[in-house]
Amino acid sequence: MSASPGPMRPVHMLMAVTVMAIWGTNFSVSKITLTEFQPITAMAIRFTLVAALLLPFVKVPWGQMRQIFWYSVVMGGLHFPLIFTGMQGADASAASIAIQLQVPFASLLAAVFLGDKLGWRRGVGMLVAFGGIAVIAGDPGPDTSLFHLGLVVAAAFAFAFSNIQMKWMGEIDPFTLNAYMALFAVPQLVLMSLLLEDNQLAQIVHADWVGWACILYMALLATITAYALWTPLIKRFDVNQTIPFLLFVPVFGVGSGVLWLGEPLTWRLIVGGVLVVAGVAVILIRRPRIVVARTIT
Repeated sequence: MSASPGPMRPVHMLMAVTVMAIWGTNFSVSKITLTEFQPITAMAIRFTLVAALLLPFVKVPWGQMRQIFWYSVVMGGLHFPLIFTGMQGADASAASIAIQLQVPFASLLAAVFLGDKLGWRRGVGMLVAFGGIAVIAGDPGPDTSLFHLGLVVAAAFAFAFSNIQMKWMGEIDPFTLNAYMALFAVPQLVLMSLLLEDNQLAQIVHADWVGWACILYMALLATITAYALWTPLIKRFDVNQTIPFLLFVPVFGVGSGVLWLGEPLTWRLIVGGVLVVAGVAVILIRRPRIVVARTIT
C-alpha cells in the first residue's frame, strides 16, 4: 500500500509509541542480559532465534543475497558487537541517547555516498546533537566510561552506514531482511565469540530465567513484534508522520534506565539528552528519508 498523506488515528499513534517503548526499554533489557551473558554470545543466541522463527515464513531474496550479506557484516559483525560491548560499561540511559547520533551520521554519509545536500539547518542540528554527547561525556557518571560510550557512538556510525546500504539495496520486506541478516550474522558472531570470549556453554547452561526472558524480549519483541506493528505504519503513512516517533526512543531508554535499573538522572544527562534529541529532530524534519526506521539494539 502506498503512503497516504492522511492523518494518523489514535490507534496508529498508539502502535507507533508502543514500538518506540519496546525499542527504548530494550536498552535496559540489554543491560540486564549482560549480567547473564557476554555480549557477543547474547547476540549469537538472539539472532539464532530470529533466524529460526522468521526463515520458514519468508521468501529467499535471491537477487539481493550479496547485499544482505554485506549488510549483515555491518550490522551483525560491527553494530551489535560494538553496542553490546559498549553497554557493558555504559548506562542504558546514556547509551539510548548516544545511539541517536546515527541520525547525524546518516545525514553526513548521505551527503558523501548519495549526493545529498546538507544545508545550514541540518548542519546546526548535527552540531547541537554532537554537543549534547559532549555534555554527557564531560561527566558520564560512575558506571559509564568514555571508552564504552565511544563504542556506542561507533555502533551508531555503523548503523548509519547500514542506512546507506538499505538505500542501495532498494525495496525489501523487513522480515525477509531481518531473517537473512540474522542467518548470515550468526556464524560471524559465533566466530567472534570463540575468539574474544570464553565459557559460552557455561553461560547458556547456568543462565537463570531472567537472562533467557531478556533474550526472548530482544528476539520476539524488539525484533519481530516491533516490526509487525511498525511495518504497516511506514507503508501506510508518509515518512514525515512516522519517523518523528523515533524521538521517543531515548525518552523510554532513559526512563527505563532510571526506573528499572536505578541509574542516576544527572543534569548532564538531561541537558545532553535534550540537545541530542533537539539536534536529531532538526535533521529529521529537514530530511526524514535519510533514516531507515528499524531496531538498533
